[in-house]
Amino acid sequence: MTRFAFGFDPAWRVPLLLLGVGPGRAFAEVREGEFSVRFGPWSLRTPLSNVAGTSVTGPYAPWKAIGPRLSLADRGVTFGTNARRGVCVRFHIPVPALAPGGFLAHPDATLTVSDPEGLVEALGRHARREPGT
Repeated sequence: MTRFAFGFDPAWRVPLLLLGVGPGRAFAEVREGEFSVRFGPWSLRTPLSNVAGTSVTGPYAPWKAIGPRLSLADRGVTFGTNARRGVCVRFHIPVPALAPGGFLAHPDATLTVSDPEGLVEALGRHARREPGT
């Protein structure tokens, strides 16, 4: 298992803590067969075989990137802790993350981890090991 911490901008640390999002509760994990994200009370989990692609993205406008966000344009989810850089992870089949009960699924997730290139590399390395991909 490889864990990637989110890169917190000091200016947003306290507001995010009020939402339950702190360094101990904000991370992405890549393990054999699974990709998961914890962002305070929110979470996302999917098989690695569902990861369609990744890209390093940013910078972002802070009002579009900080906190848990839903894109009204494409239903994508953002779990953001800074406006500098992150990773967009695209899925073959949309996954639930923001709404309870899983009735809202997201085709992609933007995650502002502290090591975007490392997450991209880990997802690519593990996805190549998935049977049938």
